[in-house]
Amino acid sequence: MPHAVPANSPLLELAIALDRDDRRPLAVQLADALRRAATHGQVRGGDRLPSTRALARHLGVSRTVAAAAYEQLHAEGWIVGRHGSGTYVTATPTGPAKAGEATLLRAREPSEPEVNLTPGAPWAEGIDRAAWRRAWRAAADTAPASLPQRAGMPEYRAVVAEHLLRHRGLVVEGSYEDSVMATGGTTAALTELASTVLRPGDRVAVEEPGYQRAVGALRASGVEVVPAPVDHAGIVVESVPGDVRAVYCSPAHQYPIGGRLPADRRIALIERARTHGWLIVEDDYDGELRYDVAPLPVLASMAPDVVVHLGTTSKILTPTLGVGWMLAPRHVASAVLEHRDRTGTRPAPAGQRVLAEFARHGDLGRHLRRLRRELSRRRELIARRLAESGVAMFGDQAGAHVVLPLPDAATEQRVVERARRHGLVLDGLRRHHLGAQQWCGLALGYAACARGDLESALPILVDSVRECRHDSRRERVDGRVWSRS
Repeated sequence: MPHAVPANSPLLELAIALDRDDRRPLAVQLADALRRAATHGQVRGGDRLPSTRALARHLGVSRTVAAAAYEQLHAEGWIVGRHGSGTYVTATPTGPAKAGEATLLRAREPSEPEVNLTPGAPWAEGIDRAAWRRAWRAAADTAPASLPQRAGMPEYRAVVAEHLLRHRGLVVEGSYEDSVMATGGTTAALTELASTVLRPGDRVAVEEPGYQRAVGALRASGVEVVPAPVDHAGIVVESVPGDVRAVYCSPAHQYPIGGRLPADRRIALIERARTHGWLIVEDDYDGELRYDVAPLPVLASMAPDVVVHLGTTSKILTPTLGVGWMLAPRHVASAVLEHRDRTGTRPAPAGQRVLAEFARHGDLGRHLRRLRRELSRRRELIARRLAESGVAMFGDQAGAHVVLPLPDAATEQRVVERARRHGLVLDGLRRHHLGAQQWCGLALGYAACARGDLESALPILVDSVRECRHDSRRERVDGRVWSRS
């Protein structure tokens, strides 16, 4: 009976069948089986293999068979021996396999690393790791709570109130306990609003193009979503129907077009909200990330009676924390808290504790200052390279993305597909539309990737845009573009 392979070997789970009636030697069969296991991913680069003695016992063969198989695989580069440690599968086998197996191996080899140039992802690599570890350790030292805190942990809400004051100029009226609530993030907060102050069948205006997760959260609660057109400055206020119950917008940096809602439109939006009884849901997307001039006042500071202000840590730090905040009129806050009582739901406290500790010694403020500097440099790099190449872009000098306009949807799709083949992940504007596509182009994010990757990606991006625009113009001349509808 075969003996067991040591517990730390992946071969423990493999079914290796050696056929003594096969004309091939047992050592060749074993080498083929091990090579096949590596090719199929059953064992992977870095996995430790059993000793030849243990493998021979497991398979019921002589040690000479196992040693010969290992020797062949070692010569091919599939495995490597480490003195005093054992035998390991290499990360990238170099030796030849059977024709069919080699083809399969090539199909499974990892492609070139992709560079993510989509918007909405944070500069996570810029977080000070020492400060990050310190915050997690301090959060873990906090005594466990015995009762849920439906509005959020007091220390977290105090940090949010201070953050809004310093970085958004928003003075929290009264005590933060009455004004600031923790949330699970912007979409989670919107889901709570849709389940409390909104009712199935209510109509809510959402920017078009806009944040489709907001659309999904509203629709999931039975709310009817009404597209509200945007231009280069943000939501077109006069286009919002008067019979909506609420308006969802991103005035600090419209997502994805990138405009900043000017002061006159902010006033007009508030006046219409008060006239028609709307609730304005202000998604403060990229609100902390201005690096040219001081930001305009947030809507919540101008009209706290009709504005719900939403923020999140996902864009300024990392989605790992899974927390955000809400400032709302008293009747809205009461409805949300009652909903949490009824359903037993509340934002997870772990992320709140970490953020509170991260901010305690000024690490949050320092990170935001570094973040603004870094994003400003990256935007300057992009603007310079695109201008030199004759590729247009637009978008306010804020946040972490710009827009590259393209002539039509077909060109947009071509650029995305061509860039993907060269290792770039781009975001076309089509997916941000609720209805028929009105804006064509790319929302180019520049926070998630490393700066070196961004510099390397820009020539590929420029070539993709130029080539696909050329193809588009040629099709128009030939008259074939109209057949693409």
